[in-house]
Amino acid sequence: MHILTKKTFAFCALLLGPFIAAQAFAAQTQAPYEDAAHRLLAKGLAEQGAFKALEKITAVGPRLTGSPQAAAAVAATMDLMRSLGFDDVHAEPTEVEHWVRGAKEEARAVSALAGTVPLSACSLGGSIGTPAAGLSAEVFEVRSFDELRQAGDKAKGKIVFFNRPWDQTFLDTFAGYGPAVQARDRGAAEAAKAGGIAALVRSATTSLDDFPHTGLMHYEPGTVQVPAAALSTRAADRLSDLLKLDPAARVYLWMNCRNEPPVISYNVVGQITGSEKPHEVIVLGGHLDSWDLGTGAHDDGAGCAQAVEAVRLIKDLGLAPKRSVRAVMFMDEEFGGAGGRDYAKAERRKSEKHIAALESDRGGFRPLGFGLGSAKNYPKFQKWEPLLQSIGLFWLRPGGGGLDISFLAESGTVVGGPVPDSQRYFDVHHSARDVIDAVNSRELELGAVAMALVAYILAQEGT
Repeated sequence: MHILTKKTFAFCALLLGPFIAAQAFAAQTQAPYEDAAHRLLAKGLAEQGAFKALEKITAVGPRLTGSPQAAAAVAATMDLMRSLGFDDVHAEPTEVEHWVRGAKEEARAVSALAGTVPLSACSLGGSIGTPAAGLSAEVFEVRSFDELRQAGDKAKGKIVFFNRPWDQTFLDTFAGYGPAVQARDRGAAEAAKAGGIAALVRSATTSLDDFPHTGLMHYEPGTVQVPAAALSTRAADRLSDLLKLDPAARVYLWMNCRNEPPVISYNVVGQITGSEKPHEVIVLGGHLDSWDLGTGAHDDGAGCAQAVEAVRLIKDLGLAPKRSVRAVMFMDEEFGGAGGRDYAKAERRKSEKHIAALESDRGGFRPLGFGLGSAKNYPKFQKWEPLLQSIGLFWLRPGGGGLDISFLAESGTVVGGPVPDSQRYFDVHHSARDVIDAVNSRELELGAVAMALVAYILAQEGT
């Protein structure tokens, strides 16, 4: 029995030896960062600098690309970075789209049976306006593009109403966003092909309310351009119910939005210069532009504020990263990502090597985890998961990032970003509800702390 026990112990030791060694190595490599994680969290929660940065960013108002408010945001974030003592604060030019909403839209349904029914609506970004007197027509309601195509000429001369509710069955609401947003993106083009004179789309939101949600739409070359607007979810329900009662009901729509020629705007850049490898860079980013119904507090003032705060925390704690840690406020993400493209190909990049880029563009809610790298290179980073758990996150997985840093990924830069709780994000997304009062300062700060910790580790260890 004694011999068997010894043999069994030896066998177990043989099997577990590599695992124990790996655990010991992981603990050894994490040890230098445990104190940094604790200090970042303590300082962040005590000072909540991310919310202070967000106040400065949103104070200029909504930041639609090409607008005076977007220009004011460039100046304000440069002043903020300089006041925090960042190195090499500068602006880099980028040509951006310039769409103007104009005066507040008007929409109402008119029925011989039910009278006039007001409809809460907003123009979609990139849409043309209606004629000066507005337009009025009967409405053809569909749930999908296929339904519209199969309807023959029934939509001809009518306003096409895309009334597809959000699929609420997804746990991650971002999984539901893609299907929900198709009509917003291509509805006007599909309506025009069917002979429609305008497109109305149900707002892409998880919420049932009277706030319409805007966003970018696209026309197709060679297709007639028709006006496109979003209805609030409650307005969409009201209109749908009215059409069941009175199929001959008409909708009046007035919009005076317009597309102006592109203009020059700027990305804003500031950093802590690396102590050993200054030309190797870790980027922390968010997009400075926003839609214009609210003040873009969650989308994406939050990401910009977190990037600035992460750099501030590293700097003020005297952590002295080996590689440069850089905050970049990208411009024009909402209209296609010109800022990210131009940053990646700028002349300055020729003398730099971007090791990693982290972007926050899912709102300032509590981070549940962190996405980093691909399935191929993620195993290199997996050992850092306990450090993220020590600051309140639950996991580290492959994935993450955003449109702005995707252009850096094309040249091999490792990308990632915090992954917040998504349940409330699309309640406010692209709507008048996206204001600073909807942001919790502690949740916002936790995202900044997570970005700071991951950036610092990558600046020390590389990829």
